[in-house]
Amino acid sequence: MYTDLLQYLFGGLTSGAIYALIAIGFCVVSNTMGIVNFIQVDFVTLGGMFMFSALFALGLPTIPALVLAVCAVATVAMVVERLGLRPARTADHLVLTFLTVGLSIILRGIIKAVWGKNRMALPPLTQDVPDQILGASFLPQALWILGLTMVAIVVLTWFFRKTALGLSMRAVASNPTAAAVVGIAAGRVRLASYAIAGALGGLAGVLVTPITTLNYDVGVLMGLKGFAAAILGGFGSFPGAILGGLGLGLLESLSAGYLSSAYKDVVAFVVLLLVLFVRPKGLLGK
Repeated sequence: MYTDLLQYLFGGLTSGAIYALIAIGFCVVSNTMGIVNFIQVDFVTLGGMFMFSALFALGLPTIPALVLAVCAVATVAMVVERLGLRPARTADHLVLTFLTVGLSIILRGIIKAVWGKNRMALPPLTQDVPDQILGASFLPQALWILGLTMVAIVVLTWFFRKTALGLSMRAVASNPTAAAVVGIAAGRVRLASYAIAGALGGLAGVLVTPITTLNYDVGVLMGLKGFAAAILGGFGSFPGAILGGLGLGLLESLSAGYLSSAYKDVVAFVVLLLVLFVRPKGLLGK
């Protein structure tokens, strides 16, 4: 019984770490632009696709392939912001949010045209031999997911607190009018926010696709769960995104283990609704 619980908890933290990465990507764009960036779901797919091409088309080793895949998604994200969103002749947040939906559909079509509709397999980052902790089995890929998620959070914390660009992004998120008055370039901040969101989504895709499958729309459900995690924690709150992601992952794992895997999505989203009924702004939302 104890071993089963430990297994469920470890599995929940693994999937929750992926949801947290995606949720933070949603929050970065929301804080700087005030919109919901639904293209984030496709950044997850692109991470896996670029990793696949780097490994099998270019023949790169695993770590260089991972770095290239994440950087490639960040580059695509900046192109999307520069050519897809910035030319829009409106600052209405609702219109821009719907524009991200359209751009997401276009990007998904491009992914399908380039990589096809067939499902592909992405190898794990290291040898796929299960290990044991206190009687519970886990795959090394799960440790990569947890470890790199923690590294990403630490790097983002340093970036937003210690770098000029990070401080500028925090200023825009806190008070856009005051930031404009002191000369902070809004375009540069928006471009950086999309680059960070793309890198986080790409990293999530690189890490999760070895334990799932890889196809042109694999990031849709994963991205929507990341969006739900951001709402659960308090949309726009980085600590809330982490808490919401881990909480949603644990709910899924425990409900799948003690009820049925068929109900794991239902239970997680029912709890999400109940939390929002009691606290509409999420667990850590202001």
